[in-house]
Amino acid sequence: MTIRYYEAEGIFHLQSEHMSYILQIVNGYPAHAYWGKKLRMEEHPQSLINLGGSLWLDRLPQEYPQYGSGDFRHPAYQVRLADGSRITELVYQGHRIFSGKQALEGLPAVYTESEDEAETLELTLKDAYSGLVVKLSYSVFRDSDAVARSVRFENQGEGTLQLLRALSASVDLPRSDYEMIYLAGAWSREAHIQRRPLGPGGTMIESRRGASSHQLNPFVALATPGTDENQGEVYGLSFVYSGNFAAEAEVDSFGSTRLSIGLNPFDFTWVLAPGETFQTPEAVMVYSASGLGEMSRTYHRLYRTRLCRGVHRDRERPILVNNWEGTYFDFTTDKIEEIAKAGAELGIELMVLDDGWFGKRDNDRSSLGDWTPDLRKLPGGLKDLADRVRALDMKFGLWVEPEMISPDSDLYRAHPDWCIHVEGRRRTEQRWQLVLDYSRAEVRDYIFDTLSGIFGTVPISYIKWDMNRFLTEVGSAAAGPEHQSEIAHRHILGLYELLERLVTAFPDILFESCSSGGGRFDPGMLYYMPQTWTSDDTDAVERLKIQYGTSLVYPVSTIGAHVSAVPNHQVHRMTPLKMRGDVAMSGNFGYELDLTKFTEEEKEIVKAQVKMYKEIRSLVQQGDLYRLLSPFEGNESAWMFVSADGKEALAFYFRVLAEPHAAEKRLKFNGLNPDFDYRVEGPDMDSGSAGSGSVWSGDRLMQHGLVVPELKGDYASTSFRLTAVQR
Repeated sequence: MTIRYYEAEGIFHLQSEHMSYILQIVNGYPAHAYWGKKLRMEEHPQSLINLGGSLWLDRLPQEYPQYGSGDFRHPAYQVRLADGSRITELVYQGHRIFSGKQALEGLPAVYTESEDEAETLELTLKDAYSGLVVKLSYSVFRDSDAVARSVRFENQGEGTLQLLRALSASVDLPRSDYEMIYLAGAWSREAHIQRRPLGPGGTMIESRRGASSHQLNPFVALATPGTDENQGEVYGLSFVYSGNFAAEAEVDSFGSTRLSIGLNPFDFTWVLAPGETFQTPEAVMVYSASGLGEMSRTYHRLYRTRLCRGVHRDRERPILVNNWEGTYFDFTTDKIEEIAKAGAELGIELMVLDDGWFGKRDNDRSSLGDWTPDLRKLPGGLKDLADRVRALDMKFGLWVEPEMISPDSDLYRAHPDWCIHVEGRRRTEQRWQLVLDYSRAEVRDYIFDTLSGIFGTVPISYIKWDMNRFLTEVGSAAAGPEHQSEIAHRHILGLYELLERLVTAFPDILFESCSSGGGRFDPGMLYYMPQTWTSDDTDAVERLKIQYGTSLVYPVSTIGAHVSAVPNHQVHRMTPLKMRGDVAMSGNFGYELDLTKFTEEEKEIVKAQVKMYKEIRSLVQQGDLYRLLSPFEGNESAWMFVSADGKEALAFYFRVLAEPHAAEKRLKFNGLNPDFDYRVEGPDMDSGSAGSGSVWSGDRLMQHGLVVPELKGDYASTSFRLTAVQR
């Protein structure tokens, strides 16, 4: 039993393997009592809520706070009634507890494969005046210290309502000396870890771009003072959504913190007519008593196995080569075949044709929406190229950007109203393109039929699905005035509907999400596409930060990472092929360059990288990640992957700049079984007593560590492979 209800006390105790989440009905309001280390389920529990003799709502730690009745902090929801008032008062009506977890209609969410994996509490609240009913859902997982929360609004009254604010989760914590941790950045600089202490007032991160964005990821965590990778309490909130979001930590005058996440209320309303419902996206709340590392591994295991779906979820991902940085728009069938042939000789498994294969796409100024092959470049069409690639014993993949339309395209000339726009206003072009209005069924149907025609006739194993701009002039020609503030959300719902149709129709295709790199790296997209192109920046040094930060929430199996040419096309840095390979092998491995330009020496290095990755990819993609040294804190970075049984591990160590007369570097490992002995091997370890093939105890490797071999020059890296041996 993971949920227990104490009727006399009005207390609900949600319990997982190491965590308890407790709430209580106080004067009809669901109040937050506890979230932390696992507590025993008592026969007659006492209340954990101390009101200090006050019944004012601004002192009550609430589960879904309202506006206008004495609580002056930010509410979780707000509604405008038919009479123009904004005052509602949700009061507990009842509840139900059931095994398993229900899917959310039209929205991505974590799931269960058997009912005994989780249990769900659904609280029903009602505003007697308006007839508004709100159902709060809490799913707690038996083997994961996570709670999945969402909210369903039902208009059971006689008047039309307008939702002005509809967050997915809100929790009032009894202290305020937290540090807020989140991921920030920009294009080519995504997922940089930010950490700041809270103070009085609100600290908010958000996106108003129509996508989760490069700038701020839909994730936030609060950590107690002194928390690091291995110690301290952490409370994480991750939003399973791909559009506008807001997450806030608000400290009040009584020293408590309200932590919330959900749809961004900025420029959002939703009309709710009598009998209609509105479902919020899901928020996944994770607690760790053992630092950031354990929080991350909880998210990783849950998202890798119970958010990602399909036949590729548990399969090893192929090593690919993408032609983009090798050719850009300038290629032919013969050129792509040459790159594929070079890749096949190196052991690469998948050839991906990127942008420029359709319409008259010689640059990024035209043809989006015209998804027919350019016969000037591909005289035999896509199938001819795919057949040539497959004849080399390689799989064939393709780039598409189906959410966009170029003003210079046949589709736009035929349907200029199919883009997101406001009539009579300027249509802002970014990258010379506009965004198709996926709130419209006829637009989604056209894209589905068009892509199905390609996917169904060309032997495609992989699709890179790109999205290269955010939303401006948000409006729809197909919606009435009262629904225009719904379009940003309806657009995302339409995207999800289309993706569900496509992944259902083509279950064997491996879909990879991309949005100019990491502009939409979020749990919502992972539900449909089990991996994401992490950043357009392929520089190995910058990728240390990007991949390290991304791993705070997202499993390595979702992180696309490629070796590119030097000087790097984004930052023009020269880094050794070895370091580029070691960084890229710490994700879903591939190459993004012209393989035909390799020297004989480079070919041998790449052959060794490909061979090594085939040996380790199951461990990298499915193992547990332990971050050892942070690139945000110094000149070194390190991380390692450990198998579920602790018998196999792999660590990568990176040093950015060489240091004169440097002190000895000792790397302490993590996640090993202290009672096991491990044989340690590495390409840079000498044959001495601490050299390759030496055997060390797990506890010594973690507590005392291992001396890092001497590395030469800037941008250096090495790796260690650990295998448990019999004593």
